[in-house]
Amino acid sequence: MFVSYKWLQNYVDLSGISAEELAEKITRSGIEVEGVETLNEGMSGVVIGHVLEKEQHPNADKLNKCLVDVGGELPVQIICGAANVDKGQKVAVATVGAVLPGNFKIKKAKLRGEESNGMICSLQELGIESKLVAKEFSEGIFVFPNDVQPGADALAELSRDDQILELGLTPNRSDCLSMLGVAHEVAAILGRSVTYPDLTHVEASEKAADYISVSVEAKEENPLYVAKVIRNVRIAPSPLWLQTRLMAAGIRPHNNVVDITNYVLIEYGQPLHAFDYDRLGSKEILVRLAEASEEIVTLDGQKRILTSEHLVITNGKEPVALAGVMGGENSEVHSDTTTILLESAYFNGQTVRKASKDHGLRSEASARFEKGVDPNRVRAAAERAAQLMIELAGGEVLNGSAEVNYLEAEPAVVGIHADKINKVLGMNISVNEIQSIFTRLGFEVKEDNGLFTVTVPTRRGDIAIEEDLIEEVARLYGYDNIPSTFPVSASSPGRLTEYQSNRRKARRYLEGAGLYQAITYSLTSEEKASQFALEASDYTRLAMPMSEERSVLRLSLVPHLLETLKYNLARQNDQVALYEMSSVFISKGAGEQPVEKERLSGAVTGLWHLNQWQGEKKPVDFYVVKGILDGLFDVLGLKEQITYKQAKRDGLHPGRTAEILLNGQTAGFIGQVHPKLQKQMDLTETYVFELALQQLLETNLEELKFSVIPRFPSMTRDIALVVDRGIVAGDLKETISEAGGKLLKEVSVFDLYEGDRLEENKKSLAFSLRYFDPERTLTDEEVAKAHEKVLRAVEEKYAAVLRG
Repeated sequence: MFVSYKWLQNYVDLSGISAEELAEKITRSGIEVEGVETLNEGMSGVVIGHVLEKEQHPNADKLNKCLVDVGGELPVQIICGAANVDKGQKVAVATVGAVLPGNFKIKKAKLRGEESNGMICSLQELGIESKLVAKEFSEGIFVFPNDVQPGADALAELSRDDQILELGLTPNRSDCLSMLGVAHEVAAILGRSVTYPDLTHVEASEKAADYISVSVEAKEENPLYVAKVIRNVRIAPSPLWLQTRLMAAGIRPHNNVVDITNYVLIEYGQPLHAFDYDRLGSKEILVRLAEASEEIVTLDGQKRILTSEHLVITNGKEPVALAGVMGGENSEVHSDTTTILLESAYFNGQTVRKASKDHGLRSEASARFEKGVDPNRVRAAAERAAQLMIELAGGEVLNGSAEVNYLEAEPAVVGIHADKINKVLGMNISVNEIQSIFTRLGFEVKEDNGLFTVTVPTRRGDIAIEEDLIEEVARLYGYDNIPSTFPVSASSPGRLTEYQSNRRKARRYLEGAGLYQAITYSLTSEEKASQFALEASDYTRLAMPMSEERSVLRLSLVPHLLETLKYNLARQNDQVALYEMSSVFISKGAGEQPVEKERLSGAVTGLWHLNQWQGEKKPVDFYVVKGILDGLFDVLGLKEQITYKQAKRDGLHPGRTAEILLNGQTAGFIGQVHPKLQKQMDLTETYVFELALQQLLETNLEELKFSVIPRFPSMTRDIALVVDRGIVAGDLKETISEAGGKLLKEVSVFDLYEGDRLEENKKSLAFSLRYFDPERTLTDEEVAKAHEKVLRAVEEKYAAVLRG
């Protein structure tokens, strides 16, 4: 919202306060003033000139030699290239020594051999944007009315001695989208009163209702419609003061009638529309919703195809305006218009927004309807416009209005106690001070032992509850006056929960191991939703998906990690190790919110280790990824509770896949992506894992224990056991650990042999066993006894035989 400082003084006394000081006060009261622009900043020496003579330049076809009276002792000669310059005009002249925008200095010059003592200026040359210049002057110099005096300050006549405050309004403060609304705000801040325009005017004896009838079918979309009729108007340019005020507000002048409707729009915040009564085509106004595929040609000459959601003003037969957005070309005011039908209405903001958005028509009027206009200014705005049409267009206003009113616009009544205001703000504002603030805001207030009953005028649609009143008191009392205090409560230092701490440990470990964190979409396609899912579930579909590729919530993190690998491999980044720690969504059935569970997944491909100097290469394999997970479980204190079990899962290699068990319960999986899927996705050999992170971290984790460096030596025994091929090394290892007792500290597999020297369906597994006692040196007899127990246990349980 652009607010003219000079214009604002018509409504509220601003004596003793500059535009900059006012901007600071408004900002401190809660509405940000984004800038203060001085319109004539850096300009000087521009006066009114009277063109006494004009003749063709002797040496140039497109230049004119003008003799101009600039208020001095003698007229001066100025060479001008504007096509519209003529004898008898009053124009803006930048005299020799004048400074124009951009620090452009005017000097005496010779143009094609003729002396030029200054420059006749267009409005653009005086710093006014081209889009704000009236069409008749957009391609040439500006011509003043004849009542100005040569030598007078041209910038003052154009109101360029003004300052513009640009307000950055939030959507709830639509009351300040008008000069009167800003005046109320400023008056409340300064403790001064607001002066409204005098609306008294003479009306003819004939009634407007005899010339036009109004009916409304769409009562919810248009609960109030007021129509006035003004006869015998003369279409002409607006007076200079009106044009300059509109330009200061960012609106281009057109003619007196259209300019009056725009002027009242800015003054009252109420959009108006002027129809040419004689071009309306009937004596009836019918407001209704458009029919599907109905057409209207708007004022910009564009044909608009309407829907049944658009509100239109019709003459009973065809649309003449798109309500609240733009008028129709068929009823536009022309230079020969003599009778005006003036519309002032209250339209539903959502209906206007829908039409504005559908047709790409964003206007000053639609913006105000969308945010909400004051229903009690609808009639007043119409009366103000009618008064100005008498004054500026010589019109004759018919008696009364044609009106339809279904609107119930009652002011809001909110009660609040002074104690609550002070408690919320942490202050001790007196009852009298609070009452004074409400009164300055223009609210009707009654007080009874500190209880305020506040009647809020309809212009302040943002005030509805107690908290709104508290905010008004705070901002008018002054945010700077609110004391800074420490909280009066026991405080404790912030810390991570145990779950958060372990989650962070996992993330840091994986990054230290060489994996990069990835963040992928929670949304996926139906095809990918259930791939690699750790827990079987129906997928949860979005009601309004962006696309089929993003239509359901994921059940696994792995599919999108594979997509990320594919993206990297396609760009010659062939060594990729990624992990993601995020949520999957388990469906609970139709109409129920899905359960969100946290997962930890990874995907690794390419070389895990490369040392070109020594010629060492280590490609990623099952055991590399298993080693990463073993390290993770060790860090989390879960190593003793985790086991691996060979498994088959869809999408994974049948011989290189294992379930991860936590105390015997499935907690994840690890494996190679199935070769068919690898080929389909253009992946190299890739290994993935997914863990039920929540399940892991909510388990009773073992505390990290430290032991002293051993003082006594350990003893190692290696054994190679021939067993059936179906026996799993992990089971053998578990049996060995149990049989070895407290002296057996470590068991590891170091060899697997399946060759011709063994019987059919047999294999050899080699284990290294380390015996140790931290308190003493073990004897050979003690180790031999424990070792014998181990051999006996594996023989009894698995028919294992020592390989010779």
